[in-house]
Amino acid sequence: MVKAILDRVFIRVEPPAAAKGGIFMPETIDNPPTAGVVEAVGPLVGSVRPGDKVLFHVFDELPGYDKDVVVVRESSLLGVFEDE
Repeated sequence: MVKAILDRVFIRVEPPAAAKGGIFMPETIDNPPTAGVVEAVGPLVGSVRPGDKVLFHVFDELPGYDKDVVVVRESSLLGVFEDE
């Protein structure tokens, strides 16, 4: 397990969605994931916590320890989904 530091947020990206016809649509460089669930936060992060579903600025992705997890700075978060 890796511990987040400073203002870093570890986000597990959502799996690719299927099209209406049930065809699997993988994410590509043209359509990168921008939503996911927060896995861990550094001690300087105050706006989100693990378990929150967030939107994030994809251009600030950093290589993570897991191919399904991205690491961004808190300032790259665009929003938090509210409970529906």
